[in-house]
Parts: sequence; structure tokens; C-alpha cells
Amino acid sequence: MPSIAIVGAGPGMGLAIARTFGSHGFDVALVARNRDKLNDLVGRLEAEGITAAAFPADVLDHDALTQALKDAATRFGGIDVLEYSPAGSLESTPLTAPSATNPSDVQWAMDFLLYGAIAATRAVLPAMREAGTGTLLYTNGAGSVDPTPMLGNLNAAQAALRNWVLSLHKELADTGVQAAHVAIGVWVGTDGPPGVPTASAEEVAPLYWDLHTQRDNAERVVTR
Repeated sequence: MPSIAIVGAGPGMGLAIARTFGSHGFDVALVARNRDKLNDLVGRLEAEGITAAAFPADVLDHDALTQALKDAATRFGGIDVLEYSPAGSLESTPLTAPSATNPSDVQWAMDFLLYGAIAATRAVLPAMREAGTGTLLYTNGAGSVDPTPMLGNLNAAQAALRNWVLSLHKELADTGVQAAHVAIGVWVGTDGPPGVPTASAEEVAPLYWDLHTQRDNAERVVTR
């Protein structure tokens, strides 16, 4: 069976993506920090007839993340699709306008978004290259494409991830491995701020399947 590894798996987009690929016969490896939450997701997927397993790791711990993905590859006989979408908390880190941004204001987001993505990719890409097939999908905010001044420090890191993914897409042309970027410009769920466009995770998740199967597109921007 083919398999997908979802890094940053949670009960929103991660679960919806798992269900989307699981409904097409994929086994699912779930990677995130909290083992109990992962086990809950595994139970929900297995109740729906989808084979899933938990591999706890923090994306900031590159060695642990690499080992988790290697363990997932061993468990499922390889990783055919990597989806990277860690969801962090902004509560302890202030958002800054561009002119008020210090290097330290950007560092946390670079660690979380770009450096974690690079570590995850290095864990799975060599085997994909050898096999001549595979898909690498990276989830980001729409500020990576159209930045908002109040999110100056976060958008800088998001743009760095987008740039790296689009470059990776070009590098991997004609290798059989697809890399693509998803920029989400809506609030996923029903509890968003007033006036902000919303969409359900179930509405967004099929885009990931489209990118996996329609392999000539480097990016999808989700708007309403």
C-alpha cells in the first residue's frame, strides 16, 4: 500500500488530509509532538478503516523528526507522500510589523517552518529519488504570497519556505518527484475572526490529492 507521512498532524487539516489519502488506499503516518493526541487521531482513522500509526516528534528537534520519518518508512515500507504542516502557537511570540522586526522575531518562525521542512525533506527525499517517484507537499499561510504588515516577521519566514519549495519543484523536474506549495488564505474552521473568509478542512484537503495526482502544478493558493 502507498503511504503518506503528515508532519504536524492535528484534528483539523491533518486529519482531513489523512482521510483524503486514506480513502484512496493510503496508509497514514502521523507525526507531531503529543503522543496522546496522535493516538486519538489514529483511533479515529482506524475506526474508518484507514491504517494509521503515530510517530511522536517535535519539528524543532531535527534528529527526532528524522528518526520518526525513518521509523514510519520502516513501518509502511517507504513514504510515498510527505505533507508538512506544523501548527504552532503565536501566544508566546509577538507579531511585528516589518520596520519593528528584529532578527530574533523571525528566528522562531524560520526554525518552525523552513528548517523543519528541510529536515523532513532530507529524511524522505533520497528514497524518493532512488525510486523515481514521490510527492512533497508543504502547507503555508497566504502571507507567503501576499504579505500583511502586521504579520511582518511571520510572513518573512513563510516567504522563505515558499521560495525554497518552488525552487525544489524546479530542481526535481523530470526526476519523478513532485514538490508543491499550498498557501492557505482562509481561516480553516468556524471560529475565525469576523470578516475573515472561512473554509472547512474537508473543503481544502482535496487540493492536496489534486497536487499529488496532477503533477505539473507547483503551487495552489486557497482563497474564497
